[in-house]
Amino acid sequence: MTAVASDASNRRGRSGLRLRRAAVGWGFALPFTVLFVVFMAGPVLASLLMSFTDIRSADLRNPLGVNVVGMHNYSRLLHDELFVKAAVNTAIFVFAGVPLTMVAGLAAALGLNSGLTRFRSLFRVGYYLPVVTSIVAISVVWRFLLQPDSGLLNSLLGLVGVDGPNWLFDTRFALPSLIVMAAWRNLGYQMVIFLAGLQAIPQELYEAARIDGATTWQQLRYVTLPALRPTLLFVGVIATIGYLQFFEEPLVMTQGGPLNSTLSVSYHIYNQFGFGNYGYAAAMSYVLFLVIVLMSILWFRLLRSEEGR
Repeated sequence: MTAVASDASNRRGRSGLRLRRAAVGWGFALPFTVLFVVFMAGPVLASLLMSFTDIRSADLRNPLGVNVVGMHNYSRLLHDELFVKAAVNTAIFVFAGVPLTMVAGLAAALGLNSGLTRFRSLFRVGYYLPVVTSIVAISVVWRFLLQPDSGLLNSLLGLVGVDGPNWLFDTRFALPSLIVMAAWRNLGYQMVIFLAGLQAIPQELYEAARIDGATTWQQLRYVTLPALRPTLLFVGVIATIGYLQFFEEPLVMTQGGPLNSTLSVSYHIYNQFGFGNYGYAAAMSYVLFLVIVLMSILWFRLLRSEEGR
């Protein structure tokens, strides 16, 4: 009888201890949970619900008067010529800009990781400086470089007898100009990531390759790139997500022109929210989110490790 009472007392004690530990844990987690629900999960859920309604800015005074339109906003996107134009521009920006930025960042990292010892820190700072510089300041510089009459680029082309175009206000050159500017601005960040990946490759692999008679190109092809697979995956995913949300460059440099040739999906969403078409803009946002998820999955399938295949 005494033993049974003792076991019951021990169980009550352990149960009380677990409750106190759970209460302490929830006490620490509660501030983050409240902030996450109020400022993250709540708005995300609200915007998802908005995408199935015809809510506009005029409906904010009477939210209960909003009509549920189902998938109408999503089907409407297929017939929106401006959205299709923005989607094509964004696709060109991603498929041209991401490889260009990755190749430039990798080339800069390979150069700094080679025999270059003098001024290495200076080059690192120089490459990384555009990443931490305001897009407005960068835009002022690039506008000066790309001026049709007095810009540095057209002045250099004039020295060899070439009449340079109006880079930012010609529909053929505006988007490529922004792609080059974005690649130049972002290569410093990728260079830092690639440099860390290169310095983690064991030197014994290169020594074994040289003993086997591998050339520099063969070392890059069969040693460096396979060893950089996780780094390439990280850089590719981050760059693709950033470039799919292509917004600052057209906003500051061209305002989406000329003739919407630099209008991106993010910029179009921004305009629609500004026009008060909240439901339609929310539907665009979730289409963009879905594309980001699909592109990230594609990167993981392309560059997953041999063990994961």
